[in-house]
Amino acid sequence: MNSTMQERRNFLKASAAGLGSALIITACGKGAPEIASNANSGSPVDKGTKNDKHDPDAKEVEAVEDLMREHGILRRALLVYGEAALRIRKNAADVSPEALKKTATLFRSFGEDYHEKKLEEAFLFPRIKEKAANTEAAKYVDILIEQHDRGREITDYILSVTNGPKIGAEAAKFADVLAGFVRMYEHHAAREDTIIFPAWKDSVTPDEYDDLSDKFEDIEYEQFGEDGFENAAKQMSEIEASLNLSDIGQFTAPQPGTG
Repeated sequence: MNSTMQERRNFLKASAAGLGSALIITACGKGAPEIASNANSGSPVDKGTKNDKHDPDAKEVEAVEDLMREHGILRRALLVYGEAALRIRKNAADVSPEALKKTATLFRSFGEDYHEKKLEEAFLFPRIKEKAANTEAAKYVDILIEQHDRGREITDYILSVTNGPKIGAEAAKFADVLAGFVRMYEHHAAREDTIIFPAWKDSVTPDEYDDLSDKFEDIEYEQFGEDGFENAAKQMSEIEASLNLSDIGQFTAPQPGTG
């Protein structure tokens, strides 16, 4: 090997060794104090806020999941109305007007004023009309809005009937109204879950969808505080308990031919 090549090889070895030393010095002199500081304080290295969608430990509730779990609250309210209608037809005195008033109040604030007006009517329906005008979903929008309006009329009626200590002489009519509302909203929510929500999600870009998921959480917080859904679920549990509806085992269907 000639002297020039040997000198070049020695230079490369020296450079590599110097780079390795520099990396070690940098790690010890710059990174180590940060880790030591966190270790001494007992605090984990900051991974960002809990709502950071890039945090692998975060359990973000995305927009469609949010909408569907809100439907879960409203469906539980419908179950209360349906059971109340059955009981009223047998003996109106067995049904607490106060429980139905609480149900209607929750349906108004969580369902009509928030879920319907501030999410579906403000974000979903206009987008479907604009971006999915010739789809099956678009054909439902006007009907769904009409049913929202009718539902608000029925909620007004329920609140007026349950304002006193007893349901009163129009118990049979009241039961029919409750049953009609339940039937309408069961069809309504089922179409939204299976047609409207998927069509809306398809009409937005992934980035828009992420932004809207955050926007929906912000709206919920502005409306109710950080525990809007949790508080609604708690209220429903209390209403169900007051009507002895908490144990869903009692609704298990009998075996065929034994009922």
